[in-house]
Formats: sequence, structure tokens, C-alpha cells
Amino acid sequence: MTTKIDHIVQIGTVPAPEDIYIQVTKGGPYLVHGKPPVQQVIIEKNETGNSGRYAAGKSFESSESMALCRCGHSKHAPFCDGSHLKAPVDLTETASFQPLLAGSKEFDGPTQLLTDNESYCAFSRFCDNGHQVWGEVQMKGEQHERLTEFMVHNCAGGRLLVWDRETQQPIESKETIGIHPIEDPAIGCSGPLMVRGGVRVESADGQSYEIRNRQALCRCGQSSNKPFCDGTHASFKYHDGIA
Repeated sequence: MTTKIDHIVQIGTVPAPEDIYIQVTKGGPYLVHGKPPVQQVIIEKNETGNSGRYAAGKSFESSESMALCRCGHSKHAPFCDGSHLKAPVDLTETASFQPLLAGSKEFDGPTQLLTDNESYCAFSRFCDNGHQVWGEVQMKGEQHERLTEFMVHNCAGGRLLVWDRETQQPIESKETIGIHPIEDPAIGCSGPLMVRGGVRVESADGQSYEIRNRQALCRCGQSSNKPFCDGTHASFKYHDGIA
């Protein structure tokens, strides 16, 4: 099994095998190829009341060419039930094909650097885990480095990268491939599809977005950065109906 090398791959990302990819359809669902695992995750709070971890929720049977809802109206979430044909939502893609780093801000610290592209915030709130990741990267010491990496690697949308200042390389490891509908009880709503493991996302016109370890796809239908989540589900109070 080989991996595609003719697409933009974010530095530090290990691409998934080429037969595993997500295809955005025009005005319709996400078609998922290659049978990656689909597992609901629930954002659980820690002792300080902030986002602490992803707990496993309901598992779903994978199949070839699964159709996952992106209009927010399916009664069979996370799968499509055809509701997009009548749903009053505009599913036009608006996201840039440029690498995330092209729109990222850099925050410097003594041992680590942080890059942040706020347009891809999926509002999972691990970056404000009783501390703020922007401040933690500016601190010095192993404890702060571990906390920074925890915050960055749990970011659902992949807006953040943490870098080793000396090597100028991102601190990354291979992610397990999976698609994860998020449930977020702390804010009383369902979140995006968190996609892990370098899964390629192909637009409706056949062009591929940058391949990344971590990304979040909108499924409430309200994002202004489609197909990616921009956190709008939190104010929209999207509920997917998954038990």
C-alpha cells in the first residue's frame, strides 16, 4: 500500500494510505473511502473544569464509500440521510487551498515556537486548559513543554503546531487514522468531525486540501470556512442526535 506524494502535506504529517480519503460532494455529504474507523468522542472536563480528554463514545460500522452528513439535518447522524436535498443551508466550499502555515501567526518561546491559524479553530478549547497555550510556549522547562504539546496535539481543528526552536521542526508523531464525531457536553452541543491521521480531503472540484495530522470538518452546515469547522456549532447549538 502506497501513499500519495503529489499533494501538499503539512510538515510533520504522515499521510494516510492513498485509498483512505474524504471526498466533499457538491451540495451533499462527505464520501469517505477506504473504511477508516468512525468513533464518536466526548470531550470530558478535567478537575479544573476545562477540556481534559477525549473519551470514547459510540462506535459505528465502517463501509466503503460511507456518506457522512455535513448539512446538520440528518436524522441518522453521523451518516447522510438525504436531508441536504431540502435543508436550508449553503454547503459551498469557501476554505483556502493554501497551507495553514501561510495564514498562521508565530509565537516565540525560549525552547519552543508556536504557530496558530485561528481560522481553523474548532472550539475544542484544549488550548485554554486552565492555562493558555500562547503563554505556555513562552515559558521554559519540561513541564511547560509537555503542557504545550498536550494542548496542541488535542486541538481538534489542527490550528496549532508546536516547534522545537533549535531544530526548527514541528514536534509531531504519527496519528492513528480515524474519523471522530465530537460530542461536547460542557457547552451543550455536538461538534465537528475530527479527522486524524493524515487523511486527504478532496474538494468537490477534485482539488485536494493540505494533508494534515489533525483537522475538523464542519457537520452543522454553518461554518464560514467550509468544509472545515470554524466553531460556529457552539453558538448554533448543533445537536447530532447520536445517543
